[in-house]
Amino acid sequence: MAQFILVEILNRVASISLNRPEKHNALNPQLIAELSSAIKMADSNPDVKVIILKSSSATFCAGADISYLKELQGNTYQQNLEDSQSLKLLFSTIYNVEKLLIAQVEGNAIAGGCGLVSVCDIVFAVPEALFGYTEVKIGFVPAIVATFLVRKIGEGRSREMLLSGELIAASTAHQYGLVNFVEGKENIAEAVQNYARKMVQNTSPQSIKATKFLLSKIQSMEISEALNNASRINAQARLTEDFRKGIDAFLNKKFPEW
Repeated sequence: MAQFILVEILNRVASISLNRPEKHNALNPQLIAELSSAIKMADSNPDVKVIILKSSSATFCAGADISYLKELQGNTYQQNLEDSQSLKLLFSTIYNVEKLLIAQVEGNAIAGGCGLVSVCDIVFAVPEALFGYTEVKIGFVPAIVATFLVRKIGEGRSREMLLSGELIAASTAHQYGLVNFVEGKENIAEAVQNYARKMVQNTSPQSIKATKFLLSKIQSMEISEALNNASRINAQARLTEDFRKGIDAFLNKKFPEW
């Protein structure tokens, strides 16, 4: 049974909550493993179409557990490499889920916690939330999160955030492209649910899966390779049941039941 993660599935939406309030949801090996497992289970569940990642407390995620980082000082390079691999697996798991993943950020997202935000598809945040990668201020390197942040907001803004270690407001994070929507504390839960409900009702799961796969690949391709890949994905999409259902509904002026 999970100790630091809460999961609720309702109306095809899986809500996964970080639940380590006494440590501000700081990431330790157990929380990382539990979150990875919960994300994988939701992604493989045919009754789930949208995943929401949020917190059960006032902080979204404070990053790595400092007491755990202190313990790591006695590790060998190989031991630290193996430990880093678990965090890499968590971020890549979230980034590569086939279903839409929404972050509902109602508190600060710092360092690795901001990394979690970076790998979600859509991000809602309250105005009071602060975002930042503070690793350089404790002699650490934001290595894994940098891989995803550059993809999301570009190198210029990534350099600004990663090298300064400064925290930014939700409004600035929205301006940078890290956050999609800023909603008041009293509205954010409803806004996220409404968005999730709209995605459940109006989008093809096969199309979401294929589009996410496309977006994850094209950034590392030359334009000719990317276009050839896009042509293949287009051709494959036209053979799917979702395509047939969607076109049939459109021609008959109906809404497809996804």
